[in-house]
Amino acid sequence: MDLPIIYHPDYVAPLPEGHRFPMSKFRQLYELLLADGVANQEQFHTPERPQPELIELVHTPNYVQAYCEGTLDAKAQRRIGLPWSPALANRTCVAVGGTILTAKLALNQGLACNTAGGTHHAFPNYGSGFCIFNDLAIACRVLQKFGLVQKILIVDLDVHQGDGTAFIFQDDDSVFTFSMHCEVNFPGTKQNSDLDVPLPVGMEDDAYLQTLANYLADLLSKVKPDLVFYDAGVDPHIGDRLGKLALTDAGIFRREMQVLSTCMSSGYPVACVIGGGYADDMKSLVWRHSLLHRAASEVYQHYKL
Repeated sequence: MDLPIIYHPDYVAPLPEGHRFPMSKFRQLYELLLADGVANQEQFHTPERPQPELIELVHTPNYVQAYCEGTLDAKAQRRIGLPWSPALANRTCVAVGGTILTAKLALNQGLACNTAGGTHHAFPNYGSGFCIFNDLAIACRVLQKFGLVQKILIVDLDVHQGDGTAFIFQDDDSVFTFSMHCEVNFPGTKQNSDLDVPLPVGMEDDAYLQTLANYLADLLSKVKPDLVFYDAGVDPHIGDRLGKLALTDAGIFRREMQVLSTCMSSGYPVACVIGGGYADDMKSLVWRHSLLHRAASEVYQHYKL
């Protein structure tokens, strides 16, 4: 069995010329994984668009309907930062389906990676920061609804705090939220995760990885989750436009190996999403995102899952 990787052609939706969200990275990531032999075609699984009632396990029906039908008001659209289109609404829902499928495959096979996901700034009744529906939160609720898991740990290493996720699960002991992020960065108003680790601007590889090591193994033994969701944002990279931290490519790869090995060696299944990453050089950005899948392939083979 090879590492399950999740992709859908609809992960890419048209945006206006010059828009700063790097939409094409999702297709380019898929193409790079194939071109470099990291994955073969048979490893890719295609998600389905989930029913609205599954999205409504987290988001208010009014918000889900307004977004999907394109009737959200202009102010709410601006807060999201992505101009509405039927294709983008479909893409949003399909990507949620991708994270749900990633989680199910991780439970079955020990490890699985989406090629999208990590929309952790979405709140129950509004979107924010390029995030429309919170795929991590929805996948948690879907798994719980169908009795597949009870306890979940979310490890969010995107450079921005997972504020939407923290808010959604703030009074819920069944989902533990851990966010390690740059302290002086979006969002301006932070929420309370179960564990927040704010990092100083400019932190480099070794200090970052040591900080992570100080928390992760202890968290696993404390929470004892049935599943770990890993948001592997690459925006802590020194070349990221929105990041403010200073990790290198090698540091990102070491981080992925560290997270996945720590979880897998203790027997905890991991569902991975790619999170944020913003750069003018698309080729470099896609390479950074691919480090997750390269590390996951190594770890998957090592543990002979």
